[in-house]
Amino acid sequence: MHLKYESFVREPLVDGDKTYRQVTEDIVSPIEKKPGRMWYIGFFFSICLLCFGVFSVFWEVYFGIGVWGINRTIGWGWDITNFVWWVGIGHAGTLISAILLLFRQGWRTGVNRAAEAMTIFAVMCAGQFPIFHMGRVWDGFFVLPYPNTRGPLWPNFNSALLWDVFAISTYFTVSLLFWYSGLIPDFATIRDRAKTKLRKRLYGLASFGWTGTAKNWQRHEALSLVLAGVSTPLVLSVHTIVSFDFATSVIPGWHTTIFPPYFVAGAIFSGFAMVQTLLILVRKILHLEEYVTLGHIEAMNKVIVLTGSIVGVAYLTELFMAWYSGVQYEQAAFQWRIMGPYWWSYWAMMTCNVVSPQFFWIKKLRRNVPFTFIMSIVVNIGMWFERFVIIVTSLYRDYIPGSWAYYSPTWPEVGFYLGTFGLFFTCFFLFAKYFPVIAIAEIKFVLKTSGENYKKKMEVIETKSTEEFVHEQMHAHH
Repeated sequence: MHLKYESFVREPLVDGDKTYRQVTEDIVSPIEKKPGRMWYIGFFFSICLLCFGVFSVFWEVYFGIGVWGINRTIGWGWDITNFVWWVGIGHAGTLISAILLLFRQGWRTGVNRAAEAMTIFAVMCAGQFPIFHMGRVWDGFFVLPYPNTRGPLWPNFNSALLWDVFAISTYFTVSLLFWYSGLIPDFATIRDRAKTKLRKRLYGLASFGWTGTAKNWQRHEALSLVLAGVSTPLVLSVHTIVSFDFATSVIPGWHTTIFPPYFVAGAIFSGFAMVQTLLILVRKILHLEEYVTLGHIEAMNKVIVLTGSIVGVAYLTELFMAWYSGVQYEQAAFQWRIMGPYWWSYWAMMTCNVVSPQFFWIKKLRRNVPFTFIMSIVVNIGMWFERFVIIVTSLYRDYIPGSWAYYSPTWPEVGFYLGTFGLFFTCFFLFAKYFPVIAIAEIKFVLKTSGENYKKKMEVIETKSTEEFVHEQMHAHH
C-alpha cells in the first residue's frame, strides 16, 4: 500500500516554483505599479461607450419611450432581452463562489474573485433596463412596498415582474457581501505593503482592521460558509423567477413549465462563457498564466459543454411539446420562429448554443486558449439571440393578424445596450487596477497541496510504502 498525497491525475492549481512571498508579489504588483498601455486604451473605450449609453438614456427619458422601436404588438424589445441576458451573465460568479466552495472544489480559487466581481457589475447593468423601460423613470420607487399616501396604488404581488425586484435586489446584496468579505484579508495584505500614507489609510479602512489572527480567520471561514449556504438557493431561484416573467403568462411560446430549469442552465452557460472571456484577457494582460492555468480553463469548458447540452435538450423539448400538445397556436409560434421573418435569429441561437459547445468534447480544443476565447464570445452571442427569440418571436404575431408587426431596434436602444457594456468594463478595469483580481489568501491555502513545486517534492514520499514512511518518521522523531 502506497501513501497518496494527492492524485497523480490531478494537475497543479498553481504552476511554477512559487513561495508565499512570490504569490503576494505576483498578484499585488499590478495594483502597486502604474497601469500599462493596454489598460489605458481599454479604459478609454469603456468610458466612451458609457458616455454614449448615458446620452442614449437621456434621449429616451427626455423624448419618451416612443423613441425605441417597440410597438403595439411588441412591448418588450431589446430592453428586456438585454435585461435577461445580463442577469444570466451574473450567475456564474455565485455558482463558483458558493456551490463550488460547499463542494470543496480547489480549482475555484483562481477564478472566483473575478467571477464574483463580474456578477456584481452584470447585475448593476441588468437592473437599469426594467427601470428605464417604465418610461416615467422618476416613478420607479412605486415598486417598493412601503406605507404611502397614494390610496389604493400598491405593488401587485401577483406579478412576476415584482418578484424580479426582490429576487435581483437580494441576489445583488448577497453577492456583494460574499465578494467583499473575501477581499478583506487581501486588502490587509495591500495595506501592510503600502508605501504612501493615503494608500495605507484607504486600504486600512477597506480591510476593517484585519490582523490575521486565528479568531479573524475563524470568523471569516464561518461567514463564507453562511453566505455560501444563503447564495446557493439564490443561484437557482433568481433566474427561475426571471423565467416566471414569461412562464406565468398565457402567450404561446412562453406558457411552458420547462422555462425555470432551462433558464437556470442557460444562465450558468452564458455566465461561465463570460468568465472565460474576461479571465483569458486578464491572465494575458496581467501575466497571471501560472494562477489561471489551462486546468482552470478546461474545468470551466466542461461546465460549458454540460450546460450547453442541457440547453440543447430544452430547445428540443420545447419543439416536441409544441407538436405533442396539439394546440395550433403553440405550433404556429414555433413554426414562425423556425421559418418566419425572424428565422435568422432562431438558427443563430441553435448554432451558437447547441452546436458550438460540442467542440469542447475534444480535449485539445478544451485546452486551446485562443479557441476557448472565440467560443466564449460565440456562446454569449447565442445566448443573447435566445432571449431575443423568446421575447420578440413570441410577440410579433398574436391572435389578430391585423396587429402583426415587425420589430427593429432604434439607435437609442442600441446605445443603451452598448452603454451597459461601457459601465461593465469601466467597473471591471477599475477593479483590475485597485483590487486583487485573484484571491491571494485562497491561492496560498491550496499552494501546499496543489502547487506544482510542492507536488514534485511529494513524489519522493509517494513512491515509498506506508510502512517505510512510518518507520522513517519514527526514526527521525527518536
